[in-house]
Amino acid sequence: MTLATPATMPAPGLVAATPGSLKVGIPREIFSGEQRVAMTPDTAKKLQKLGFELYLETGAGIAAGFTDQAYQAAGCEVLPDAPGLWATADIILKVRAPQWCPSLACHEADWLSPDKTLISFIWPAQNADLMERLAHQGATVLAMDAVPRITRAQKLDALSSMANIGGYRAVIEAAHQFGRCFTGQITAAGKMPPARVLVIGAGVAGLSAIGTARSLGAMVKAFDTRPTVKEQVQSMGAEFLELHFQEDGSGDGGYAKVMSPAFIAAEMALFAQQAREVDIIITTALIPGKPAPKLITREMVEAMKPGSVVVDLAAEQGGNCEVTEPGQITTYQGVTIIGLTDLPSRMAAQASQLYGNNLYHLLTDLGGSDQFAINLEDEVVRSVTVIHRGEVIWPAPKPPAPLPPTQPTGTTPVIKDSSAPAGPGLGSQMVWWIAIGLAFIAMGRWAPPSFLTHFTVFVLASFLGWKVIWDVTPALHTPLMSVTNAISGIIIIGGMLQISGDLTSPMTILGALALFLGTVNIAGGFMVSHRMLNMFRR
Repeated sequence: MTLATPATMPAPGLVAATPGSLKVGIPREIFSGEQRVAMTPDTAKKLQKLGFELYLETGAGIAAGFTDQAYQAAGCEVLPDAPGLWATADIILKVRAPQWCPSLACHEADWLSPDKTLISFIWPAQNADLMERLAHQGATVLAMDAVPRITRAQKLDALSSMANIGGYRAVIEAAHQFGRCFTGQITAAGKMPPARVLVIGAGVAGLSAIGTARSLGAMVKAFDTRPTVKEQVQSMGAEFLELHFQEDGSGDGGYAKVMSPAFIAAEMALFAQQAREVDIIITTALIPGKPAPKLITREMVEAMKPGSVVVDLAAEQGGNCEVTEPGQITTYQGVTIIGLTDLPSRMAAQASQLYGNNLYHLLTDLGGSDQFAINLEDEVVRSVTVIHRGEVIWPAPKPPAPLPPTQPTGTTPVIKDSSAPAGPGLGSQMVWWIAIGLAFIAMGRWAPPSFLTHFTVFVLASFLGWKVIWDVTPALHTPLMSVTNAISGIIIIGGMLQISGDLTSPMTILGALALFLGTVNIAGGFMVSHRMLNMFRR
């Protein structure tokens, strides 16, 4: 990658390339058992639209089901070896972090140079030696595991993409080892109860596991230290286990945080109880930059029923289960412990497609080939850039906390005078109340007794109707009014009594009109009620 000349130097914080097509290289992953590839034929077409020239090491996509011919048909050039690819490309896209290559007796990081950019998973907190080695080469390194958990960066979040697949695959592996049906069945030969699954940690992987287990018919329980995920768990049909502690486990970036000793003790007691009841436990608890917390003890495994299964999604960081062996499927006291660390790689084609899309969105945000730039003023780009021109700049500084709202300058606070009248319309309101009071006194003195009787009923009915309607939540107005309109039957009875006299008298005409309107009101009320009730029927 050729840096900008002084005449075209970008603004501070930017590292840009001169106009022209940058070369993107995709090497074959050398990590043992890794089947993913950083680019698929579909994402290759997208990258070409950004102006990149694409180079691929031969056989890079074979393990994921993508042949060299498929890449060539998509416009990629296939190179025979890794050193030639690293030397040709300006930008290297990888899945795994650079490591020692036994066949060539050298480290992949040694193929970098100051004018190149590497984009892959790096895990800087766990790989201090690798970070030092990469910085020594003078290159720029972007870590896909450092994408911030903010809305704008969701399309780049490769960790969530891989965790989603890992959670799904964890249930599939558990179902294979469990050996019994997940869904409950009643047959002529007998009854089969549904499998009972406990998912510890309701992050992306946990929610994916919950959805998969539920779709297979299992009864699922879930636990998380973050109360905010309760509604998400319940919306997927699982039971959320709670501890009665006034402690929130929500940490930075959407991850959980370390809890207090009292909370951990209650948590472990809950897991011990559940271990005796459930058939499958799937653990996903992991705090970035720290070893996986031990949540399932040896005693808990021993208390599980023979044939049960534990899937430890945190096995690569030491595991949440004390008897987990990373990378292995073992049996302990009749319980199968799945400690596989390559669950996304076991669905290589789909995982590669999702990861390739994440890389495509990142390169789009970096400006494509013609305007490629590392803008350190951008929050997302700054977070993923762990090494910049050979200088380690990880971790990214935390964004400043938002300032409290301040009063605009030049304004004078308004101080209300408590001695002033309550409002400008107070005098006119008093006049109205006095007039109404005098009117009532006049009616009581000169109106006939029959009028006073009807007027009293009218006032009470008006007050009752106002209380019935206005004291109810607005969301319930429609069904409530539909039912209470049946009170109009009283009006119908009164109207029928008034039309028994002369048909030409005003009282008879008004009674007939009241009878008609009351009938319409009742019929309409029941019709609306019926339609409202139908909305809640399947």
